[in-house]
Formats: sequence, C-alpha cells, structure tokens
Amino acid sequence: MKKIIHRAKDRGYADHGWLKSWHTFSFANYYNPDQIHFGALRVLNDDFIKGGMGFGSHPHDNMEIVTIMLDGAMEHRDNTGRQKVIGPNDVQIMSAGTGIVHSEFNASKTADANLLQIWVFPKLRNVKPRYDQQTFDPATRENALQVVVSPEQATGKLWLNQDAWFSLGKFDTGKNITLTPKTPGTGSYLFLISGEVKVDDEILQTRDAIGLSDYDNVNVEVLKAAEFLIIDVPMI
Repeated sequence: MKKIIHRAKDRGYADHGWLKSWHTFSFANYYNPDQIHFGALRVLNDDFIKGGMGFGSHPHDNMEIVTIMLDGAMEHRDNTGRQKVIGPNDVQIMSAGTGIVHSEFNASKTADANLLQIWVFPKLRNVKPRYDQQTFDPATRENALQVVVSPEQATGKLWLNQDAWFSLGKFDTGKNITLTPKTPGTGSYLFLISGEVKVDDEILQTRDAIGLSDYDNVNVEVLKAAEFLIIDVPMI
C-alpha cells in the first residue's frame, strides 16, 4: 500500500480579504512540487467567501469541477444564461469541456459561505460543456457513505467525465468503516471536514487528508464524531 498524508497546517493559503482559501494541491501562487495532484485529482480548495463577494466571470476548459457547499450559499451564473443558487447540501458538477465562462458570488450580503471546489482531470477532452446540480439528504449519510458523484450517466444522478466517485459520510464516535478501491488502479483520497479519525494507524484531525493507493482494504476508525469526503480516482 502507498499512502500520502496532507496536514491542514501544511496547505497553501491565500488571503484576499473577501476570500480566504486553503489549497491542498498547488494552485495559483501556491506551488509545492510534492503536492501537484493525487492521480486524477488536481485541485481541492477550501474557500471562505465574505457576504456579497465572489468570483467574477472567468473561463475554464477541459476540467471536471465539483463544488460542495459546506455552509451558506453561492449564486452561479454562466455564459449559457444559467442562473442557480448552490445551497446547503447541494453539489454542483461543471464539465468544462471545450470551454465555459461563469461567475460565483455569495448569495448572502452579510453571511460568509464555505465551499470545497475540486478539480478532476477529464477522461475525454473537448466534450460539450455541461452543468448539473443536486440536493442530497444529509440523513442518508448518517453513519453511512453517500455517493454524490459517480461516472454513471443515469437520471437523477450527478456524473462526471471520469471514472471517479465522490462520497460524503458523517459518523459517530466509535464507528468503523472499511475502505476498498472502487476499481483496480483506483486510489482513495479522504479529506476530513471535521472530527478525528485513525486511518492505517495515522491520526487525522479536522481538514487533514490521506491518499491511499495500491491497497486492498483499509480500516477507518472514528475517534471523534467526524464528517469526511472520500474521492476515488484513477491513479493516472
């Protein structure tokens, strides 16, 4: 088994006043040659946006971008005329493909918003751009893993242009979960949103992460009530 630990305190950090952003992987002005990507997982940004502020119109192409709201809400607009609010328990997938232009602003004028923005390398390049969004019942991830994004193109499911899965879980103290690879050659990246867990004898605390590859199964022991995101991706 191969593993890599990414501690919260070692992440890149950018303070723009209206935006405070922690970068697990190299991004913008933060560069760490040891943290470029984990397989097909390229970006994991932990963003806090002040009320009334946000990201003006900007382009993307050939990247699968997943937004997971942790607190507050963001208003999304794009060059197709789409306008949506991404709220609590919402997940948005944006398949940039041949190119898109969009903006994201805090939907509140006063309250801060917190989101995870995650980029995954696409399986196929230059596809037609696509957006999708879904609200997930948080009760479904109580002491269970709730798959919120997968490669499966089915009605009522969020899917992305890669053999990757995103799962959210919220577990009580003392619970144990066994992680297994989704498919051969797939690695698992666990990002701890809150709490404390032990993974293969490694203690993780809030906003720490661990990447696992070339493994058969690994036990996750919840030491303190925990909420986490697991991203399973090809180890390209």
